[in-house]
Amino acid sequence: MPTYERSVRVEAPFAEVWDFHSTEEGLVALTPGWMNIRIDAVRGPDGDPDPDVLEAGSVVESSVRPFGVGPRQAWVSDIVAREHEGGSAYFRDVMSDGPFREWTHTHMFYADDGATVVRDRVEYALPFGALGDAVGPLARVGLEPMFRYRHRRTRELLEG
Repeated sequence: MPTYERSVRVEAPFAEVWDFHSTEEGLVALTPGWMNIRIDAVRGPDGDPDPDVLEAGSVVESSVRPFGVGPRQAWVSDIVAREHEGGSAYFRDVMSDGPFREWTHTHMFYADDGATVVRDRVEYALPFGALGDAVGPLARVGLEPMFRYRHRRTRELLEG
């Protein structure tokens, strides 16, 4: 399965960066406008709507309409893991409904001398079976601008 990884160093405290990425607001703020994201519902692990923190067991129901073209596409993310220990933390979301055949996104955070290193790792499979598998590595062309935006925006919002 193809994998995409990207890292950025953010000149902001670890706790602040971790907290920002743990919320629905962080998700929306880091999604490029051209994705036209809409959050339809967020449920915590206990089923309560709109939790303050996206803990393991939370579900985010959203939809996207890239570049405003075509119908909206559902994107349901299940937060399947969330761990924090000392100066490192991560959470992992798995797409349970959406445009990819498979999508697992691990968000990692490392304290680094007053700053924070943010690393994203995405394992994915495109739709269309063998054809999707053949062109899967080319999806980097679409993933790179999205994650470049996410990392630039993280720095803009948290370093200031």
